[in-house]
Amino acid sequence: MRKSVKKALGIVASGVLSLALVSGCSSSDSSSPSTSTAAASTSATVTGDITVFAAASLKNTFTELGKEFEAENPGTTVTFSFAGSSDLVAQIIQGAPADVFASADAANMKKATDAGVVAGTPSDFASNTLTIVVPPGNPKGITSFADLAKEGTQLVICAPQVPCGAATKKVEEASGESLKPVSEESSVTDVLNKVTSGQADAGIVYVTDAKSAGEKVETIAFPEAASVVNLYQVAALKDSKNLTTATKFVDLVSGPKGLVVLTNAGFAAP
Repeated sequence: MRKSVKKALGIVASGVLSLALVSGCSSSDSSSPSTSTAAASTSATVTGDITVFAAASLKNTFTELGKEFEAENPGTTVTFSFAGSSDLVAQIIQGAPADVFASADAANMKKATDAGVVAGTPSDFASNTLTIVVPPGNPKGITSFADLAKEGTQLVICAPQVPCGAATKKVEEASGESLKPVSEESSVTDVLNKVTSGQADAGIVYVTDAKSAGEKVETIAFPEAASVVNLYQVAALKDSKNLTTATKFVDLVSGPKGLVVLTNAGFAAP
C-alpha cells in the first residue's frame, strides 16, 4: 500500500515539474515577439535623400540645419526648395515630390492637412513678426507704418496669398491705413531684394529677413506689428519616399537644436 502511494506521489511531482517547464517555455516564447518588435522599431535607419519645401524666410536657418542634419546622420542628403508658402503648398497638393513642408503660417499648413498630404500632426517650431525696411540713410524719412501710405512712396509688400502679405493686410486693416504698393511680390525675399537693390523706398518684411540683410537696410519697427504674429509649422509628408529620415529632420527643426539656430536668426519661440 505504501509503495503504491509513493508511486502515485512520484507521478504527480513529475507532472508538476513538466507543467512548470512547459509554462516557462511558453512565457519565454510569448516575450520573443515584443522583444523583436522593439528591436525593429529602434533599428530604422536614418539615411538617403529628402527634399524639404520651406518658406523663403527660412532659407538661411534651414540651410544651416540641413548641414547639421547631414553631419549628424552620415549618408543623408537634404535638398531644399524655398519659395512663398502658398506656392509651395500648391505644388505639393499637385503632386510635386517632397518629403517635408515648412510653412510660414498655419493657414497654408492647414491647406496641406485638409488636402490629406501631411503625415501626422504638424509641429509649431517658430514665430515671426513684421518690420519695415528702407535703404541705408532712409531717404524718404519713414518713421511709422502710416508713413508708408504717403504719396510718392515706392512701397513693396508681399502678395496677399503669401503669409507675409496676409499679415501685412491684417495690420493695414487694424490700423485703418490704406497702402498703395507699387509691387506685390510672391515671397518675402523678393520684397527685401527690391529694397536692397534700390528699386523701392520701403518694404515690409519679417524681422528675421531684416536681420539677415545686415547693413544693406535700415529697420523701422512699428507697434502695430505686435498684433499679427505668424506661427511657423513643419510636417513630414504622407507620400514621402523616405519617411523615417523626413520625420527625423522635422524632429531636429522642432527640437532644442533647431530652436537655438532659429532664435539666433531672430525668430521667436512658437
